[in-house]
Amino acid sequence: MEKAYFVTGTDTNAGKTWATIALMRYFKSCGKTVVGMKPVAAGCLMQDGQLKNEDALLIQKNASVWVDYDLINPYAYEKPVSPHIAGKKNPVKLELLSSQFDRLKILADIVIVEGAGGWYSPLNAHLANSDLAQALAIPVIMVVAIRLGCINHARLTYQAIVQSGVICAGWIAVFTESGLLDGDEIISTLEASVRSPLLGVLPYSTNIDCDLLLEQVRLQSDIEISCG
Repeated sequence: MEKAYFVTGTDTNAGKTWATIALMRYFKSCGKTVVGMKPVAAGCLMQDGQLKNEDALLIQKNASVWVDYDLINPYAYEKPVSPHIAGKKNPVKLELLSSQFDRLKILADIVIVEGAGGWYSPLNAHLANSDLAQALAIPVIMVVAIRLGCINHARLTYQAIVQSGVICAGWIAVFTESGLLDGDEIISTLEASVRSPLLGVLPYSTNIDCDLLLEQVRLQSDIEISCG
């Protein structure tokens, strides 16, 4: 493994999976081998006798090499609620996630890890996404859902990431609503206050377009995650 990144969001449904796929496609376009990981997922459906998450399956599909589902998504919960509630009978264990991450590291040049919810969203009764990112000791990429109130959410999340001691490699803006007023000005405001580079701006869409996502990250990418 050359590098790994932890993708976190300013909120639930901030566009983390789309940003994760965009990053995976970007690094693949650079000639790197890439795998993804969604350590914890809630709202899973039974497929082939196993609970699986739609986002985790998309990550599996976009990897450079085939990876067993259990390795990509060790904790798959059926209820579409916070993992600390959905997983009461099978709580998240940090040791297992770290072990699975170590297994992924030997399979590809780049590993993209998508967190569950926001930075401080709980994974179990005592563990949050922030704890997982710190345990993996990898740079963080913050995904900002561009909508009313996102400036406050982004600033608070960025401050929390920095205070945790991990590196914030950059942030990705995702338009999650149609017809948003002054979206470009919101992004400009965030660029002036978030002291990490803007890596991409993903437009609003009702369906994922992987080629478009790749294009947006390629145009905005900073030297910190460059192909070189």
